[in-house]
Amino acid sequence: MSPKRKTGTGKAKAKRKDFRRIATEEAFSTPEQMDAMRDVLAKQTQYHPDLFLWRVQTNPNGPVNKALLDLEGERMKIMDRDGVDMHLLSLTSTGVQMMEAGRALEVAIAANDRLAAAIQRHPARFTGLATVPPQDVPAAIKEAERAISKLRLNGLIINSHTNGEYLSDRKYWPLLEAIAGLRAALYIHPRAPIPAMAEAYRPDHLEHAIWGYQAETGLHALRLITSGVFDAFPNLKIVLGHMGEALPYWLYRLDYMWCTASIKFEDRVTLKKKPSEYFKQNFAITTSGMNWHPVLKFCIEAVGADNVMWAIDYPYQTSPEAVKFMNSAPISDADKHKIFHKNAERIFRIKPE
Repeated sequence: MSPKRKTGTGKAKAKRKDFRRIATEEAFSTPEQMDAMRDVLAKQTQYHPDLFLWRVQTNPNGPVNKALLDLEGERMKIMDRDGVDMHLLSLTSTGVQMMEAGRALEVAIAANDRLAAAIQRHPARFTGLATVPPQDVPAAIKEAERAISKLRLNGLIINSHTNGEYLSDRKYWPLLEAIAGLRAALYIHPRAPIPAMAEAYRPDHLEHAIWGYQAETGLHALRLITSGVFDAFPNLKIVLGHMGEALPYWLYRLDYMWCTASIKFEDRVTLKKKPSEYFKQNFAITTSGMNWHPVLKFCIEAVGADNVMWAIDYPYQTSPEAVKFMNSAPISDADKHKIFHKNAERIFRIKPE
């Protein structure tokens, strides 16, 4: 039985629990982010899938606005109700990546400061990922160093592409090198496909979480592998949500087509390892938004239980379903301990209970 913990709502409920539960993709927002988002939206003249999401996020009468801005009220009550010990918090998508660089840095700094303060108030309930502005690489490096070394945040988050560019582009390698040097895991969170891809998803609005998010983010992760980033920075650790954005399913074919297929491309980077080896060594995945036992069992077999972490995706998906999903998973208790908390403690440097 877990010991009682302090919460922002008073004494924790004395519930009998078999597992410490650390949820690893839990969104929040700040007044500064909301104000900046509204400023961008005020200038919007055409449909944009990410800004469509922003309208939902910034609507005070919408389904997620209050939940994103709340850390110590309803969020903690839900955590207590469902037996969730800790949220690994991250600034909601698309973070600061669609803002002008100067404003982006201001919002990121404010968000990281607010996050660190919330963790200090509730160290048993919250940990967090720092936000940085990739559109200004030197500023992003400086803020990453401050957030990890001074604020003691637990890693970083970048919401996939920035201005239609991936982190595999050489201009972003100094940022990746700095993250690797900090020994901080980088969570690559989805957003809508880059403009060059988006039109193909527009019919029936497939550019959102139903398909476009995972297709775009899976491509981003694969671009990192095939660019040679992990040969340059072998300590770089990437985390993907949604059971790995479909990449675990494709590992055999990626290896075959990269290493064995008869068609060769002379301008491809020469890699030291197979694509699947980088995925198993340099990536971890979370269960966010994929509460489905067949996929969980497959991912454990494909990439190993040591590389899977539990997540809710709050407030975009519900806490009770995610808890029930993992509680009832047809896997060993040893693997449940890894997925519920031990892997998060190791990868995000969270103090064991």
